[in-house]
Amino acid sequence: MVLDHGVIEGRTTFCNMLKYIRMTASSNFGNVLSVLVASAFLPFLPMLPLQLLVQNLLYDVSQTGIPFDDVDADLVSKPLTWNPADIGRFMLFFGPLSSLFDLVTFAVMWWVFAADSVAQQGLFQTGWFVVGLLTQTLVVHLIRTPRLPFVQSRAAPPLLASTGVIALLGLWLPISPLAPYFKLQALPPAYFGWLAAIVLGYFGLATLMKRYYVRRFGWQ
Repeated sequence: MVLDHGVIEGRTTFCNMLKYIRMTASSNFGNVLSVLVASAFLPFLPMLPLQLLVQNLLYDVSQTGIPFDDVDADLVSKPLTWNPADIGRFMLFFGPLSSLFDLVTFAVMWWVFAADSVAQQGLFQTGWFVVGLLTQTLVVHLIRTPRLPFVQSRAAPPLLASTGVIALLGLWLPISPLAPYFKLQALPPAYFGWLAAIVLGYFGLATLMKRYYVRRFGWQ
């Protein structure tokens, strides 16, 4: 039984490593794609370098709970193999999804909240900063399991705590005393209705795409 527990623990560690690699690859690919598209059309940067660094740092902190996360029993019931091609396919499949909702965010900030000039770039950048951080944090729960997150498969308490704290921190930063340092600003109340719609839309579409991906390519 000692050998049995050792094998299961090894497979659990391998699955958690794959979670991080998949999340990071798809998230970074989506971010780069969004920045490239936005930079081609906007008269200002869609997000300042410092803001991108802070967002990535917070996102990485939210993932510190992954080594302590639970793994679905069916994922560790058989031998696992390292498949780099699967990582690339996963990145190309899910990365553009976040870019799609980034473009929706750009359109909302530009046309709904009139953040369409250099003078209003702070509002635009703050709006994308918050959406990007929340969707990146949410994707941790979407990609950690082929099942429906929070219902069929729930993350371990350390991962729930780390992602929850970072999500709240992302909402607090624009109104915090640190906001001027990061060139962030308070968002109008109407923004949060759009924020909820974008995040829920992302969750719904990502869940449907994940089901298709599992049927088409499987899930390791």
